[in-house]
Parts: sequence; C-alpha cells; structure tokens
Amino acid sequence: MTEISEAPVFNLLNATGRPVRTPKTAELVAAKLRRMIVDGQLVDGDHLPHEAELMEHFSVSRPTLREAVRILEAERLVEVRRGSRTGARVCVPGAEVVARPASLLLELSGATVADVLIARESLEPAAAGILALEGTEAAFDELERFVDEEIPAALATDEFGSAAARFHLRMVQLSGNATLALMAGMLHEIFERHTTSVTRESTRTDVEAAQANYKLFVRSQRRLIKLLRARDSDGAIAHWRKHMVVARSMLEGHLDVKVRDILD
Repeated sequence: MTEISEAPVFNLLNATGRPVRTPKTAELVAAKLRRMIVDGQLVDGDHLPHEAELMEHFSVSRPTLREAVRILEAERLVEVRRGSRTGARVCVPGAEVVARPASLLLELSGATVADVLIARESLEPAAAGILALEGTEAAFDELERFVDEEIPAALATDEFGSAAARFHLRMVQLSGNATLALMAGMLHEIFERHTTSVTRESTRTDVEAAQANYKLFVRSQRRLIKLLRARDSDGAIAHWRKHMVVARSMLEGHLDVKVRDILD
C-alpha cells in the first residue's frame, strides 16, 4: 500500500482563479481502499486489514483511518459492525444503492409509469441485441429455465407480474452491458411493483383475459430465446421492442399513475 502523508498542502488556483480544494488525508486513504475494491484486490465479503496494519501502511493516525472507513461506509462499499473484532467488511453494492435515490428523483419530478416504461423500451431491446451477439449458451439456457419453471410457478402463486419483471431484468443483466444493467436495476422496483399490482387486479376481474395475456407473454419470451440462440441481433431487437410496446398497451388505464404513488 502507498504511504500517505498527513502534512498540510496549500491550495492551488485552477484556471478560473478559484482555489482548488486539496483532498483531506482521510479522503486519499478512502480513495486508495476504494481502488483496491474496484480492482478486485478486495472482494465482496473480505475484511479490511486490522487498524494497526492499515495505519502503518498508510502512515496515518487512527482518527484519520476511521474517517476514511466512514467515507467508504457511507458509500456502501464496506459494512462496519460495531463491537466486532473483525473490523470492516467489504460489501460490493448492486443497483439498489442508486435505485432508491433515482426513484426519489423520479418521485420529485412527477414522473409517471408511462415515463418509466418508455425509458425501458429504449434500453431493453438494445440489451437483447447485445445478448444475441455476445451471449453464451448458458445464458440462453438460464432464460429458458426461467420460462419453463419460474414463470409457471409464479402464476400459480399469483406472482406472475413479479416474475415477468425479473425476466426482463435478468435478460438485460445477461447481456453483459454493465451500464444497461445498472439502469434496468434502477427502474426494476418501480416496474415490478406496478406490474405485480396490475396483474393481480386483472386476474381477479377477468381470469380469461389474464390467462390469454400469460400465454401471449410466454410465447413472446420463447420467441426471443429462439432469436437469441440463432444469433439474430436485429430480429431480437425488433421482437423485444414490439413485445414491450404491446405490454405497455395492455397497461392502458394504468399509465398515468405517479411513481410516488407506487413507492409509498
């Protein structure tokens, strides 16, 4: 590890003539530890070295080190159990870390379900195209098992909407595009809650229509998987875009619901 001096450093001026803020020593230590997590030198579940070892490596005081750990804790990169002798544990975050703040911003902006669905219609077909080109047979097998096992099981327990939302998310994740997966993860809770609510309501009011929609959805999923296995990227993009437009049309009457009303 790199030694970090705690000696004060004078601020410089940037191009606008304003002072450039010099990072605090604790922030520099946090940055070094953060980089170790990003680079995989520390992985999920690992414990940070003991305080004495870190203090020696970075040549910093205990208060400075503890402030650095608090920075990482605030970023949800480490978990500190008070009173534990094992110290801070690395906790690699998922999309849920940004999902809640993003949802709050959508709530504050007055966004509707229609806004969320249209955004998803932009990112999911792109993910399907990437998956067709770069996906593995194991990924296609996983999606097929989902359709064969999880979807029917969910239907039997009135959780079809939730399972359908998870299929959408997993398809994007399997594309391997980290940015698309993050965006899909951010929107997942909103989509899942709304879809689950609507499908439950439709099942209670019109069982026949709900069954027809279920069969249509499964046929569409199987069609997507067939296109993926054929490595037909253009076909997968076009099919999944059409799938999502049709799915949105089935939610007619529920599209003006505010995001804040779903998450309350």
